Amino acid sequence: MRAPGTETLHRPVHSETEHTTPSATDATGTATADRAARLAVTVFPVLVLLAGAWGLAAPGTFAGWGTNVPYLLGTVMFCMGLTMSLDDFRGVARRPWAVGLGLVAHYVIMPGLGWLIAHALGLSPQLAAGVILVGCAPSGTASNVVTYLARGDVALSVSVATVSTVLAPLITPPLTLLLAGEYLPVDAGSMMTDILKTVLLPVVAGVVVRLLLGRFVDRVLPVLPWLSALTVAVIVAVVVAGSADAIKSAAALVLLAVVLHNGLGLALGYGAGKVARLGKPASRAMAFEVGMQNSGLAASLATAHFSPLAALPAAVFSVWHNVSGALVAAWMSYRARAAAED
Repeated sequence: MRAPGTETLHRPVHSETEHTTPSATDATGTATADRAARLAVTVFPVLVLLAGAWGLAAPGTFAGWGTNVPYLLGTVMFCMGLTMSLDDFRGVARRPWAVGLGLVAHYVIMPGLGWLIAHALGLSPQLAAGVILVGCAPSGTASNVVTYLARGDVALSVSVATVSTVLAPLITPPLTLLLAGEYLPVDAGSMMTDILKTVLLPVVAGVVVRLLLGRFVDRVLPVLPWLSALTVAVIVAVVVAGSADAIKSAAALVLLAVVLHNGLGLALGYGAGKVARLGKPASRAMAFEVGMQNSGLAASLATAHFSPLAALPAAVFSVWHNVSGALVAAWMSYRARAAAED
């Protein structure tokens, strides 16, 4: 599973001692991949931020676009499917314990944090449901490439993201019903159908197309990251435009909720890896697979099942977790290099 805006990066798995004696060719390739990865995680949040500003400044531009959000999300997920290979699924079979731990950590820590933060901050029912829904979403966005930048276990990151996305139709709706049902009515059956249509089916279709038309898909792979990034940016613009009037009064509180949700998720995800003694690279991967969510899906579901205001936490999360992820990855990479030099 690749992240929107980062799908075509070829990301080698880093270990603590990997780069002690690299060849010139390997060093050049790694430097090129690093530059491409940093460009992706820099440009993507900027695009999303600009799109959100556009939606806030000129909400009328996106009037009536709300019904298109599921189709836009389906486009992103289809692009994801095009970048996936059978190796992504074989990786799950090779490390079932680590992948299972990552999956449990993801679907326990983030939904629980969402519920706790909503209660602690006394959020309105719409915002509370939105924060919880973000927590119940699968992994996604830029978790894989940020893991790469952090010198983490990319193979584990890809495996956890893949499984969490495939299982989302079965896990996200009942979790949302359990935790957000006290705030707003939740139609778990309808939500499950929507996830199947907008996430799982497009991903499967992308995988099938990749298998049948691999050579053609390889030619267009460089275009897919930017198509995905632009599409997610449009989703954010639509969501922000739909709740533009409420943002001025709720923006600070929503930002606080998102920062707490993401930051605690990153820390507890890393802690879960450490407690399970998975090693430092795998623990870094766990941090990002737990703390970074498929906020595009959360925004789509919130818009369809709750309200544009409920989708606001997902829109803010889409920007913030890319910024925080890149910063944390840079710090982790620095620590890993320092440890290797000692």
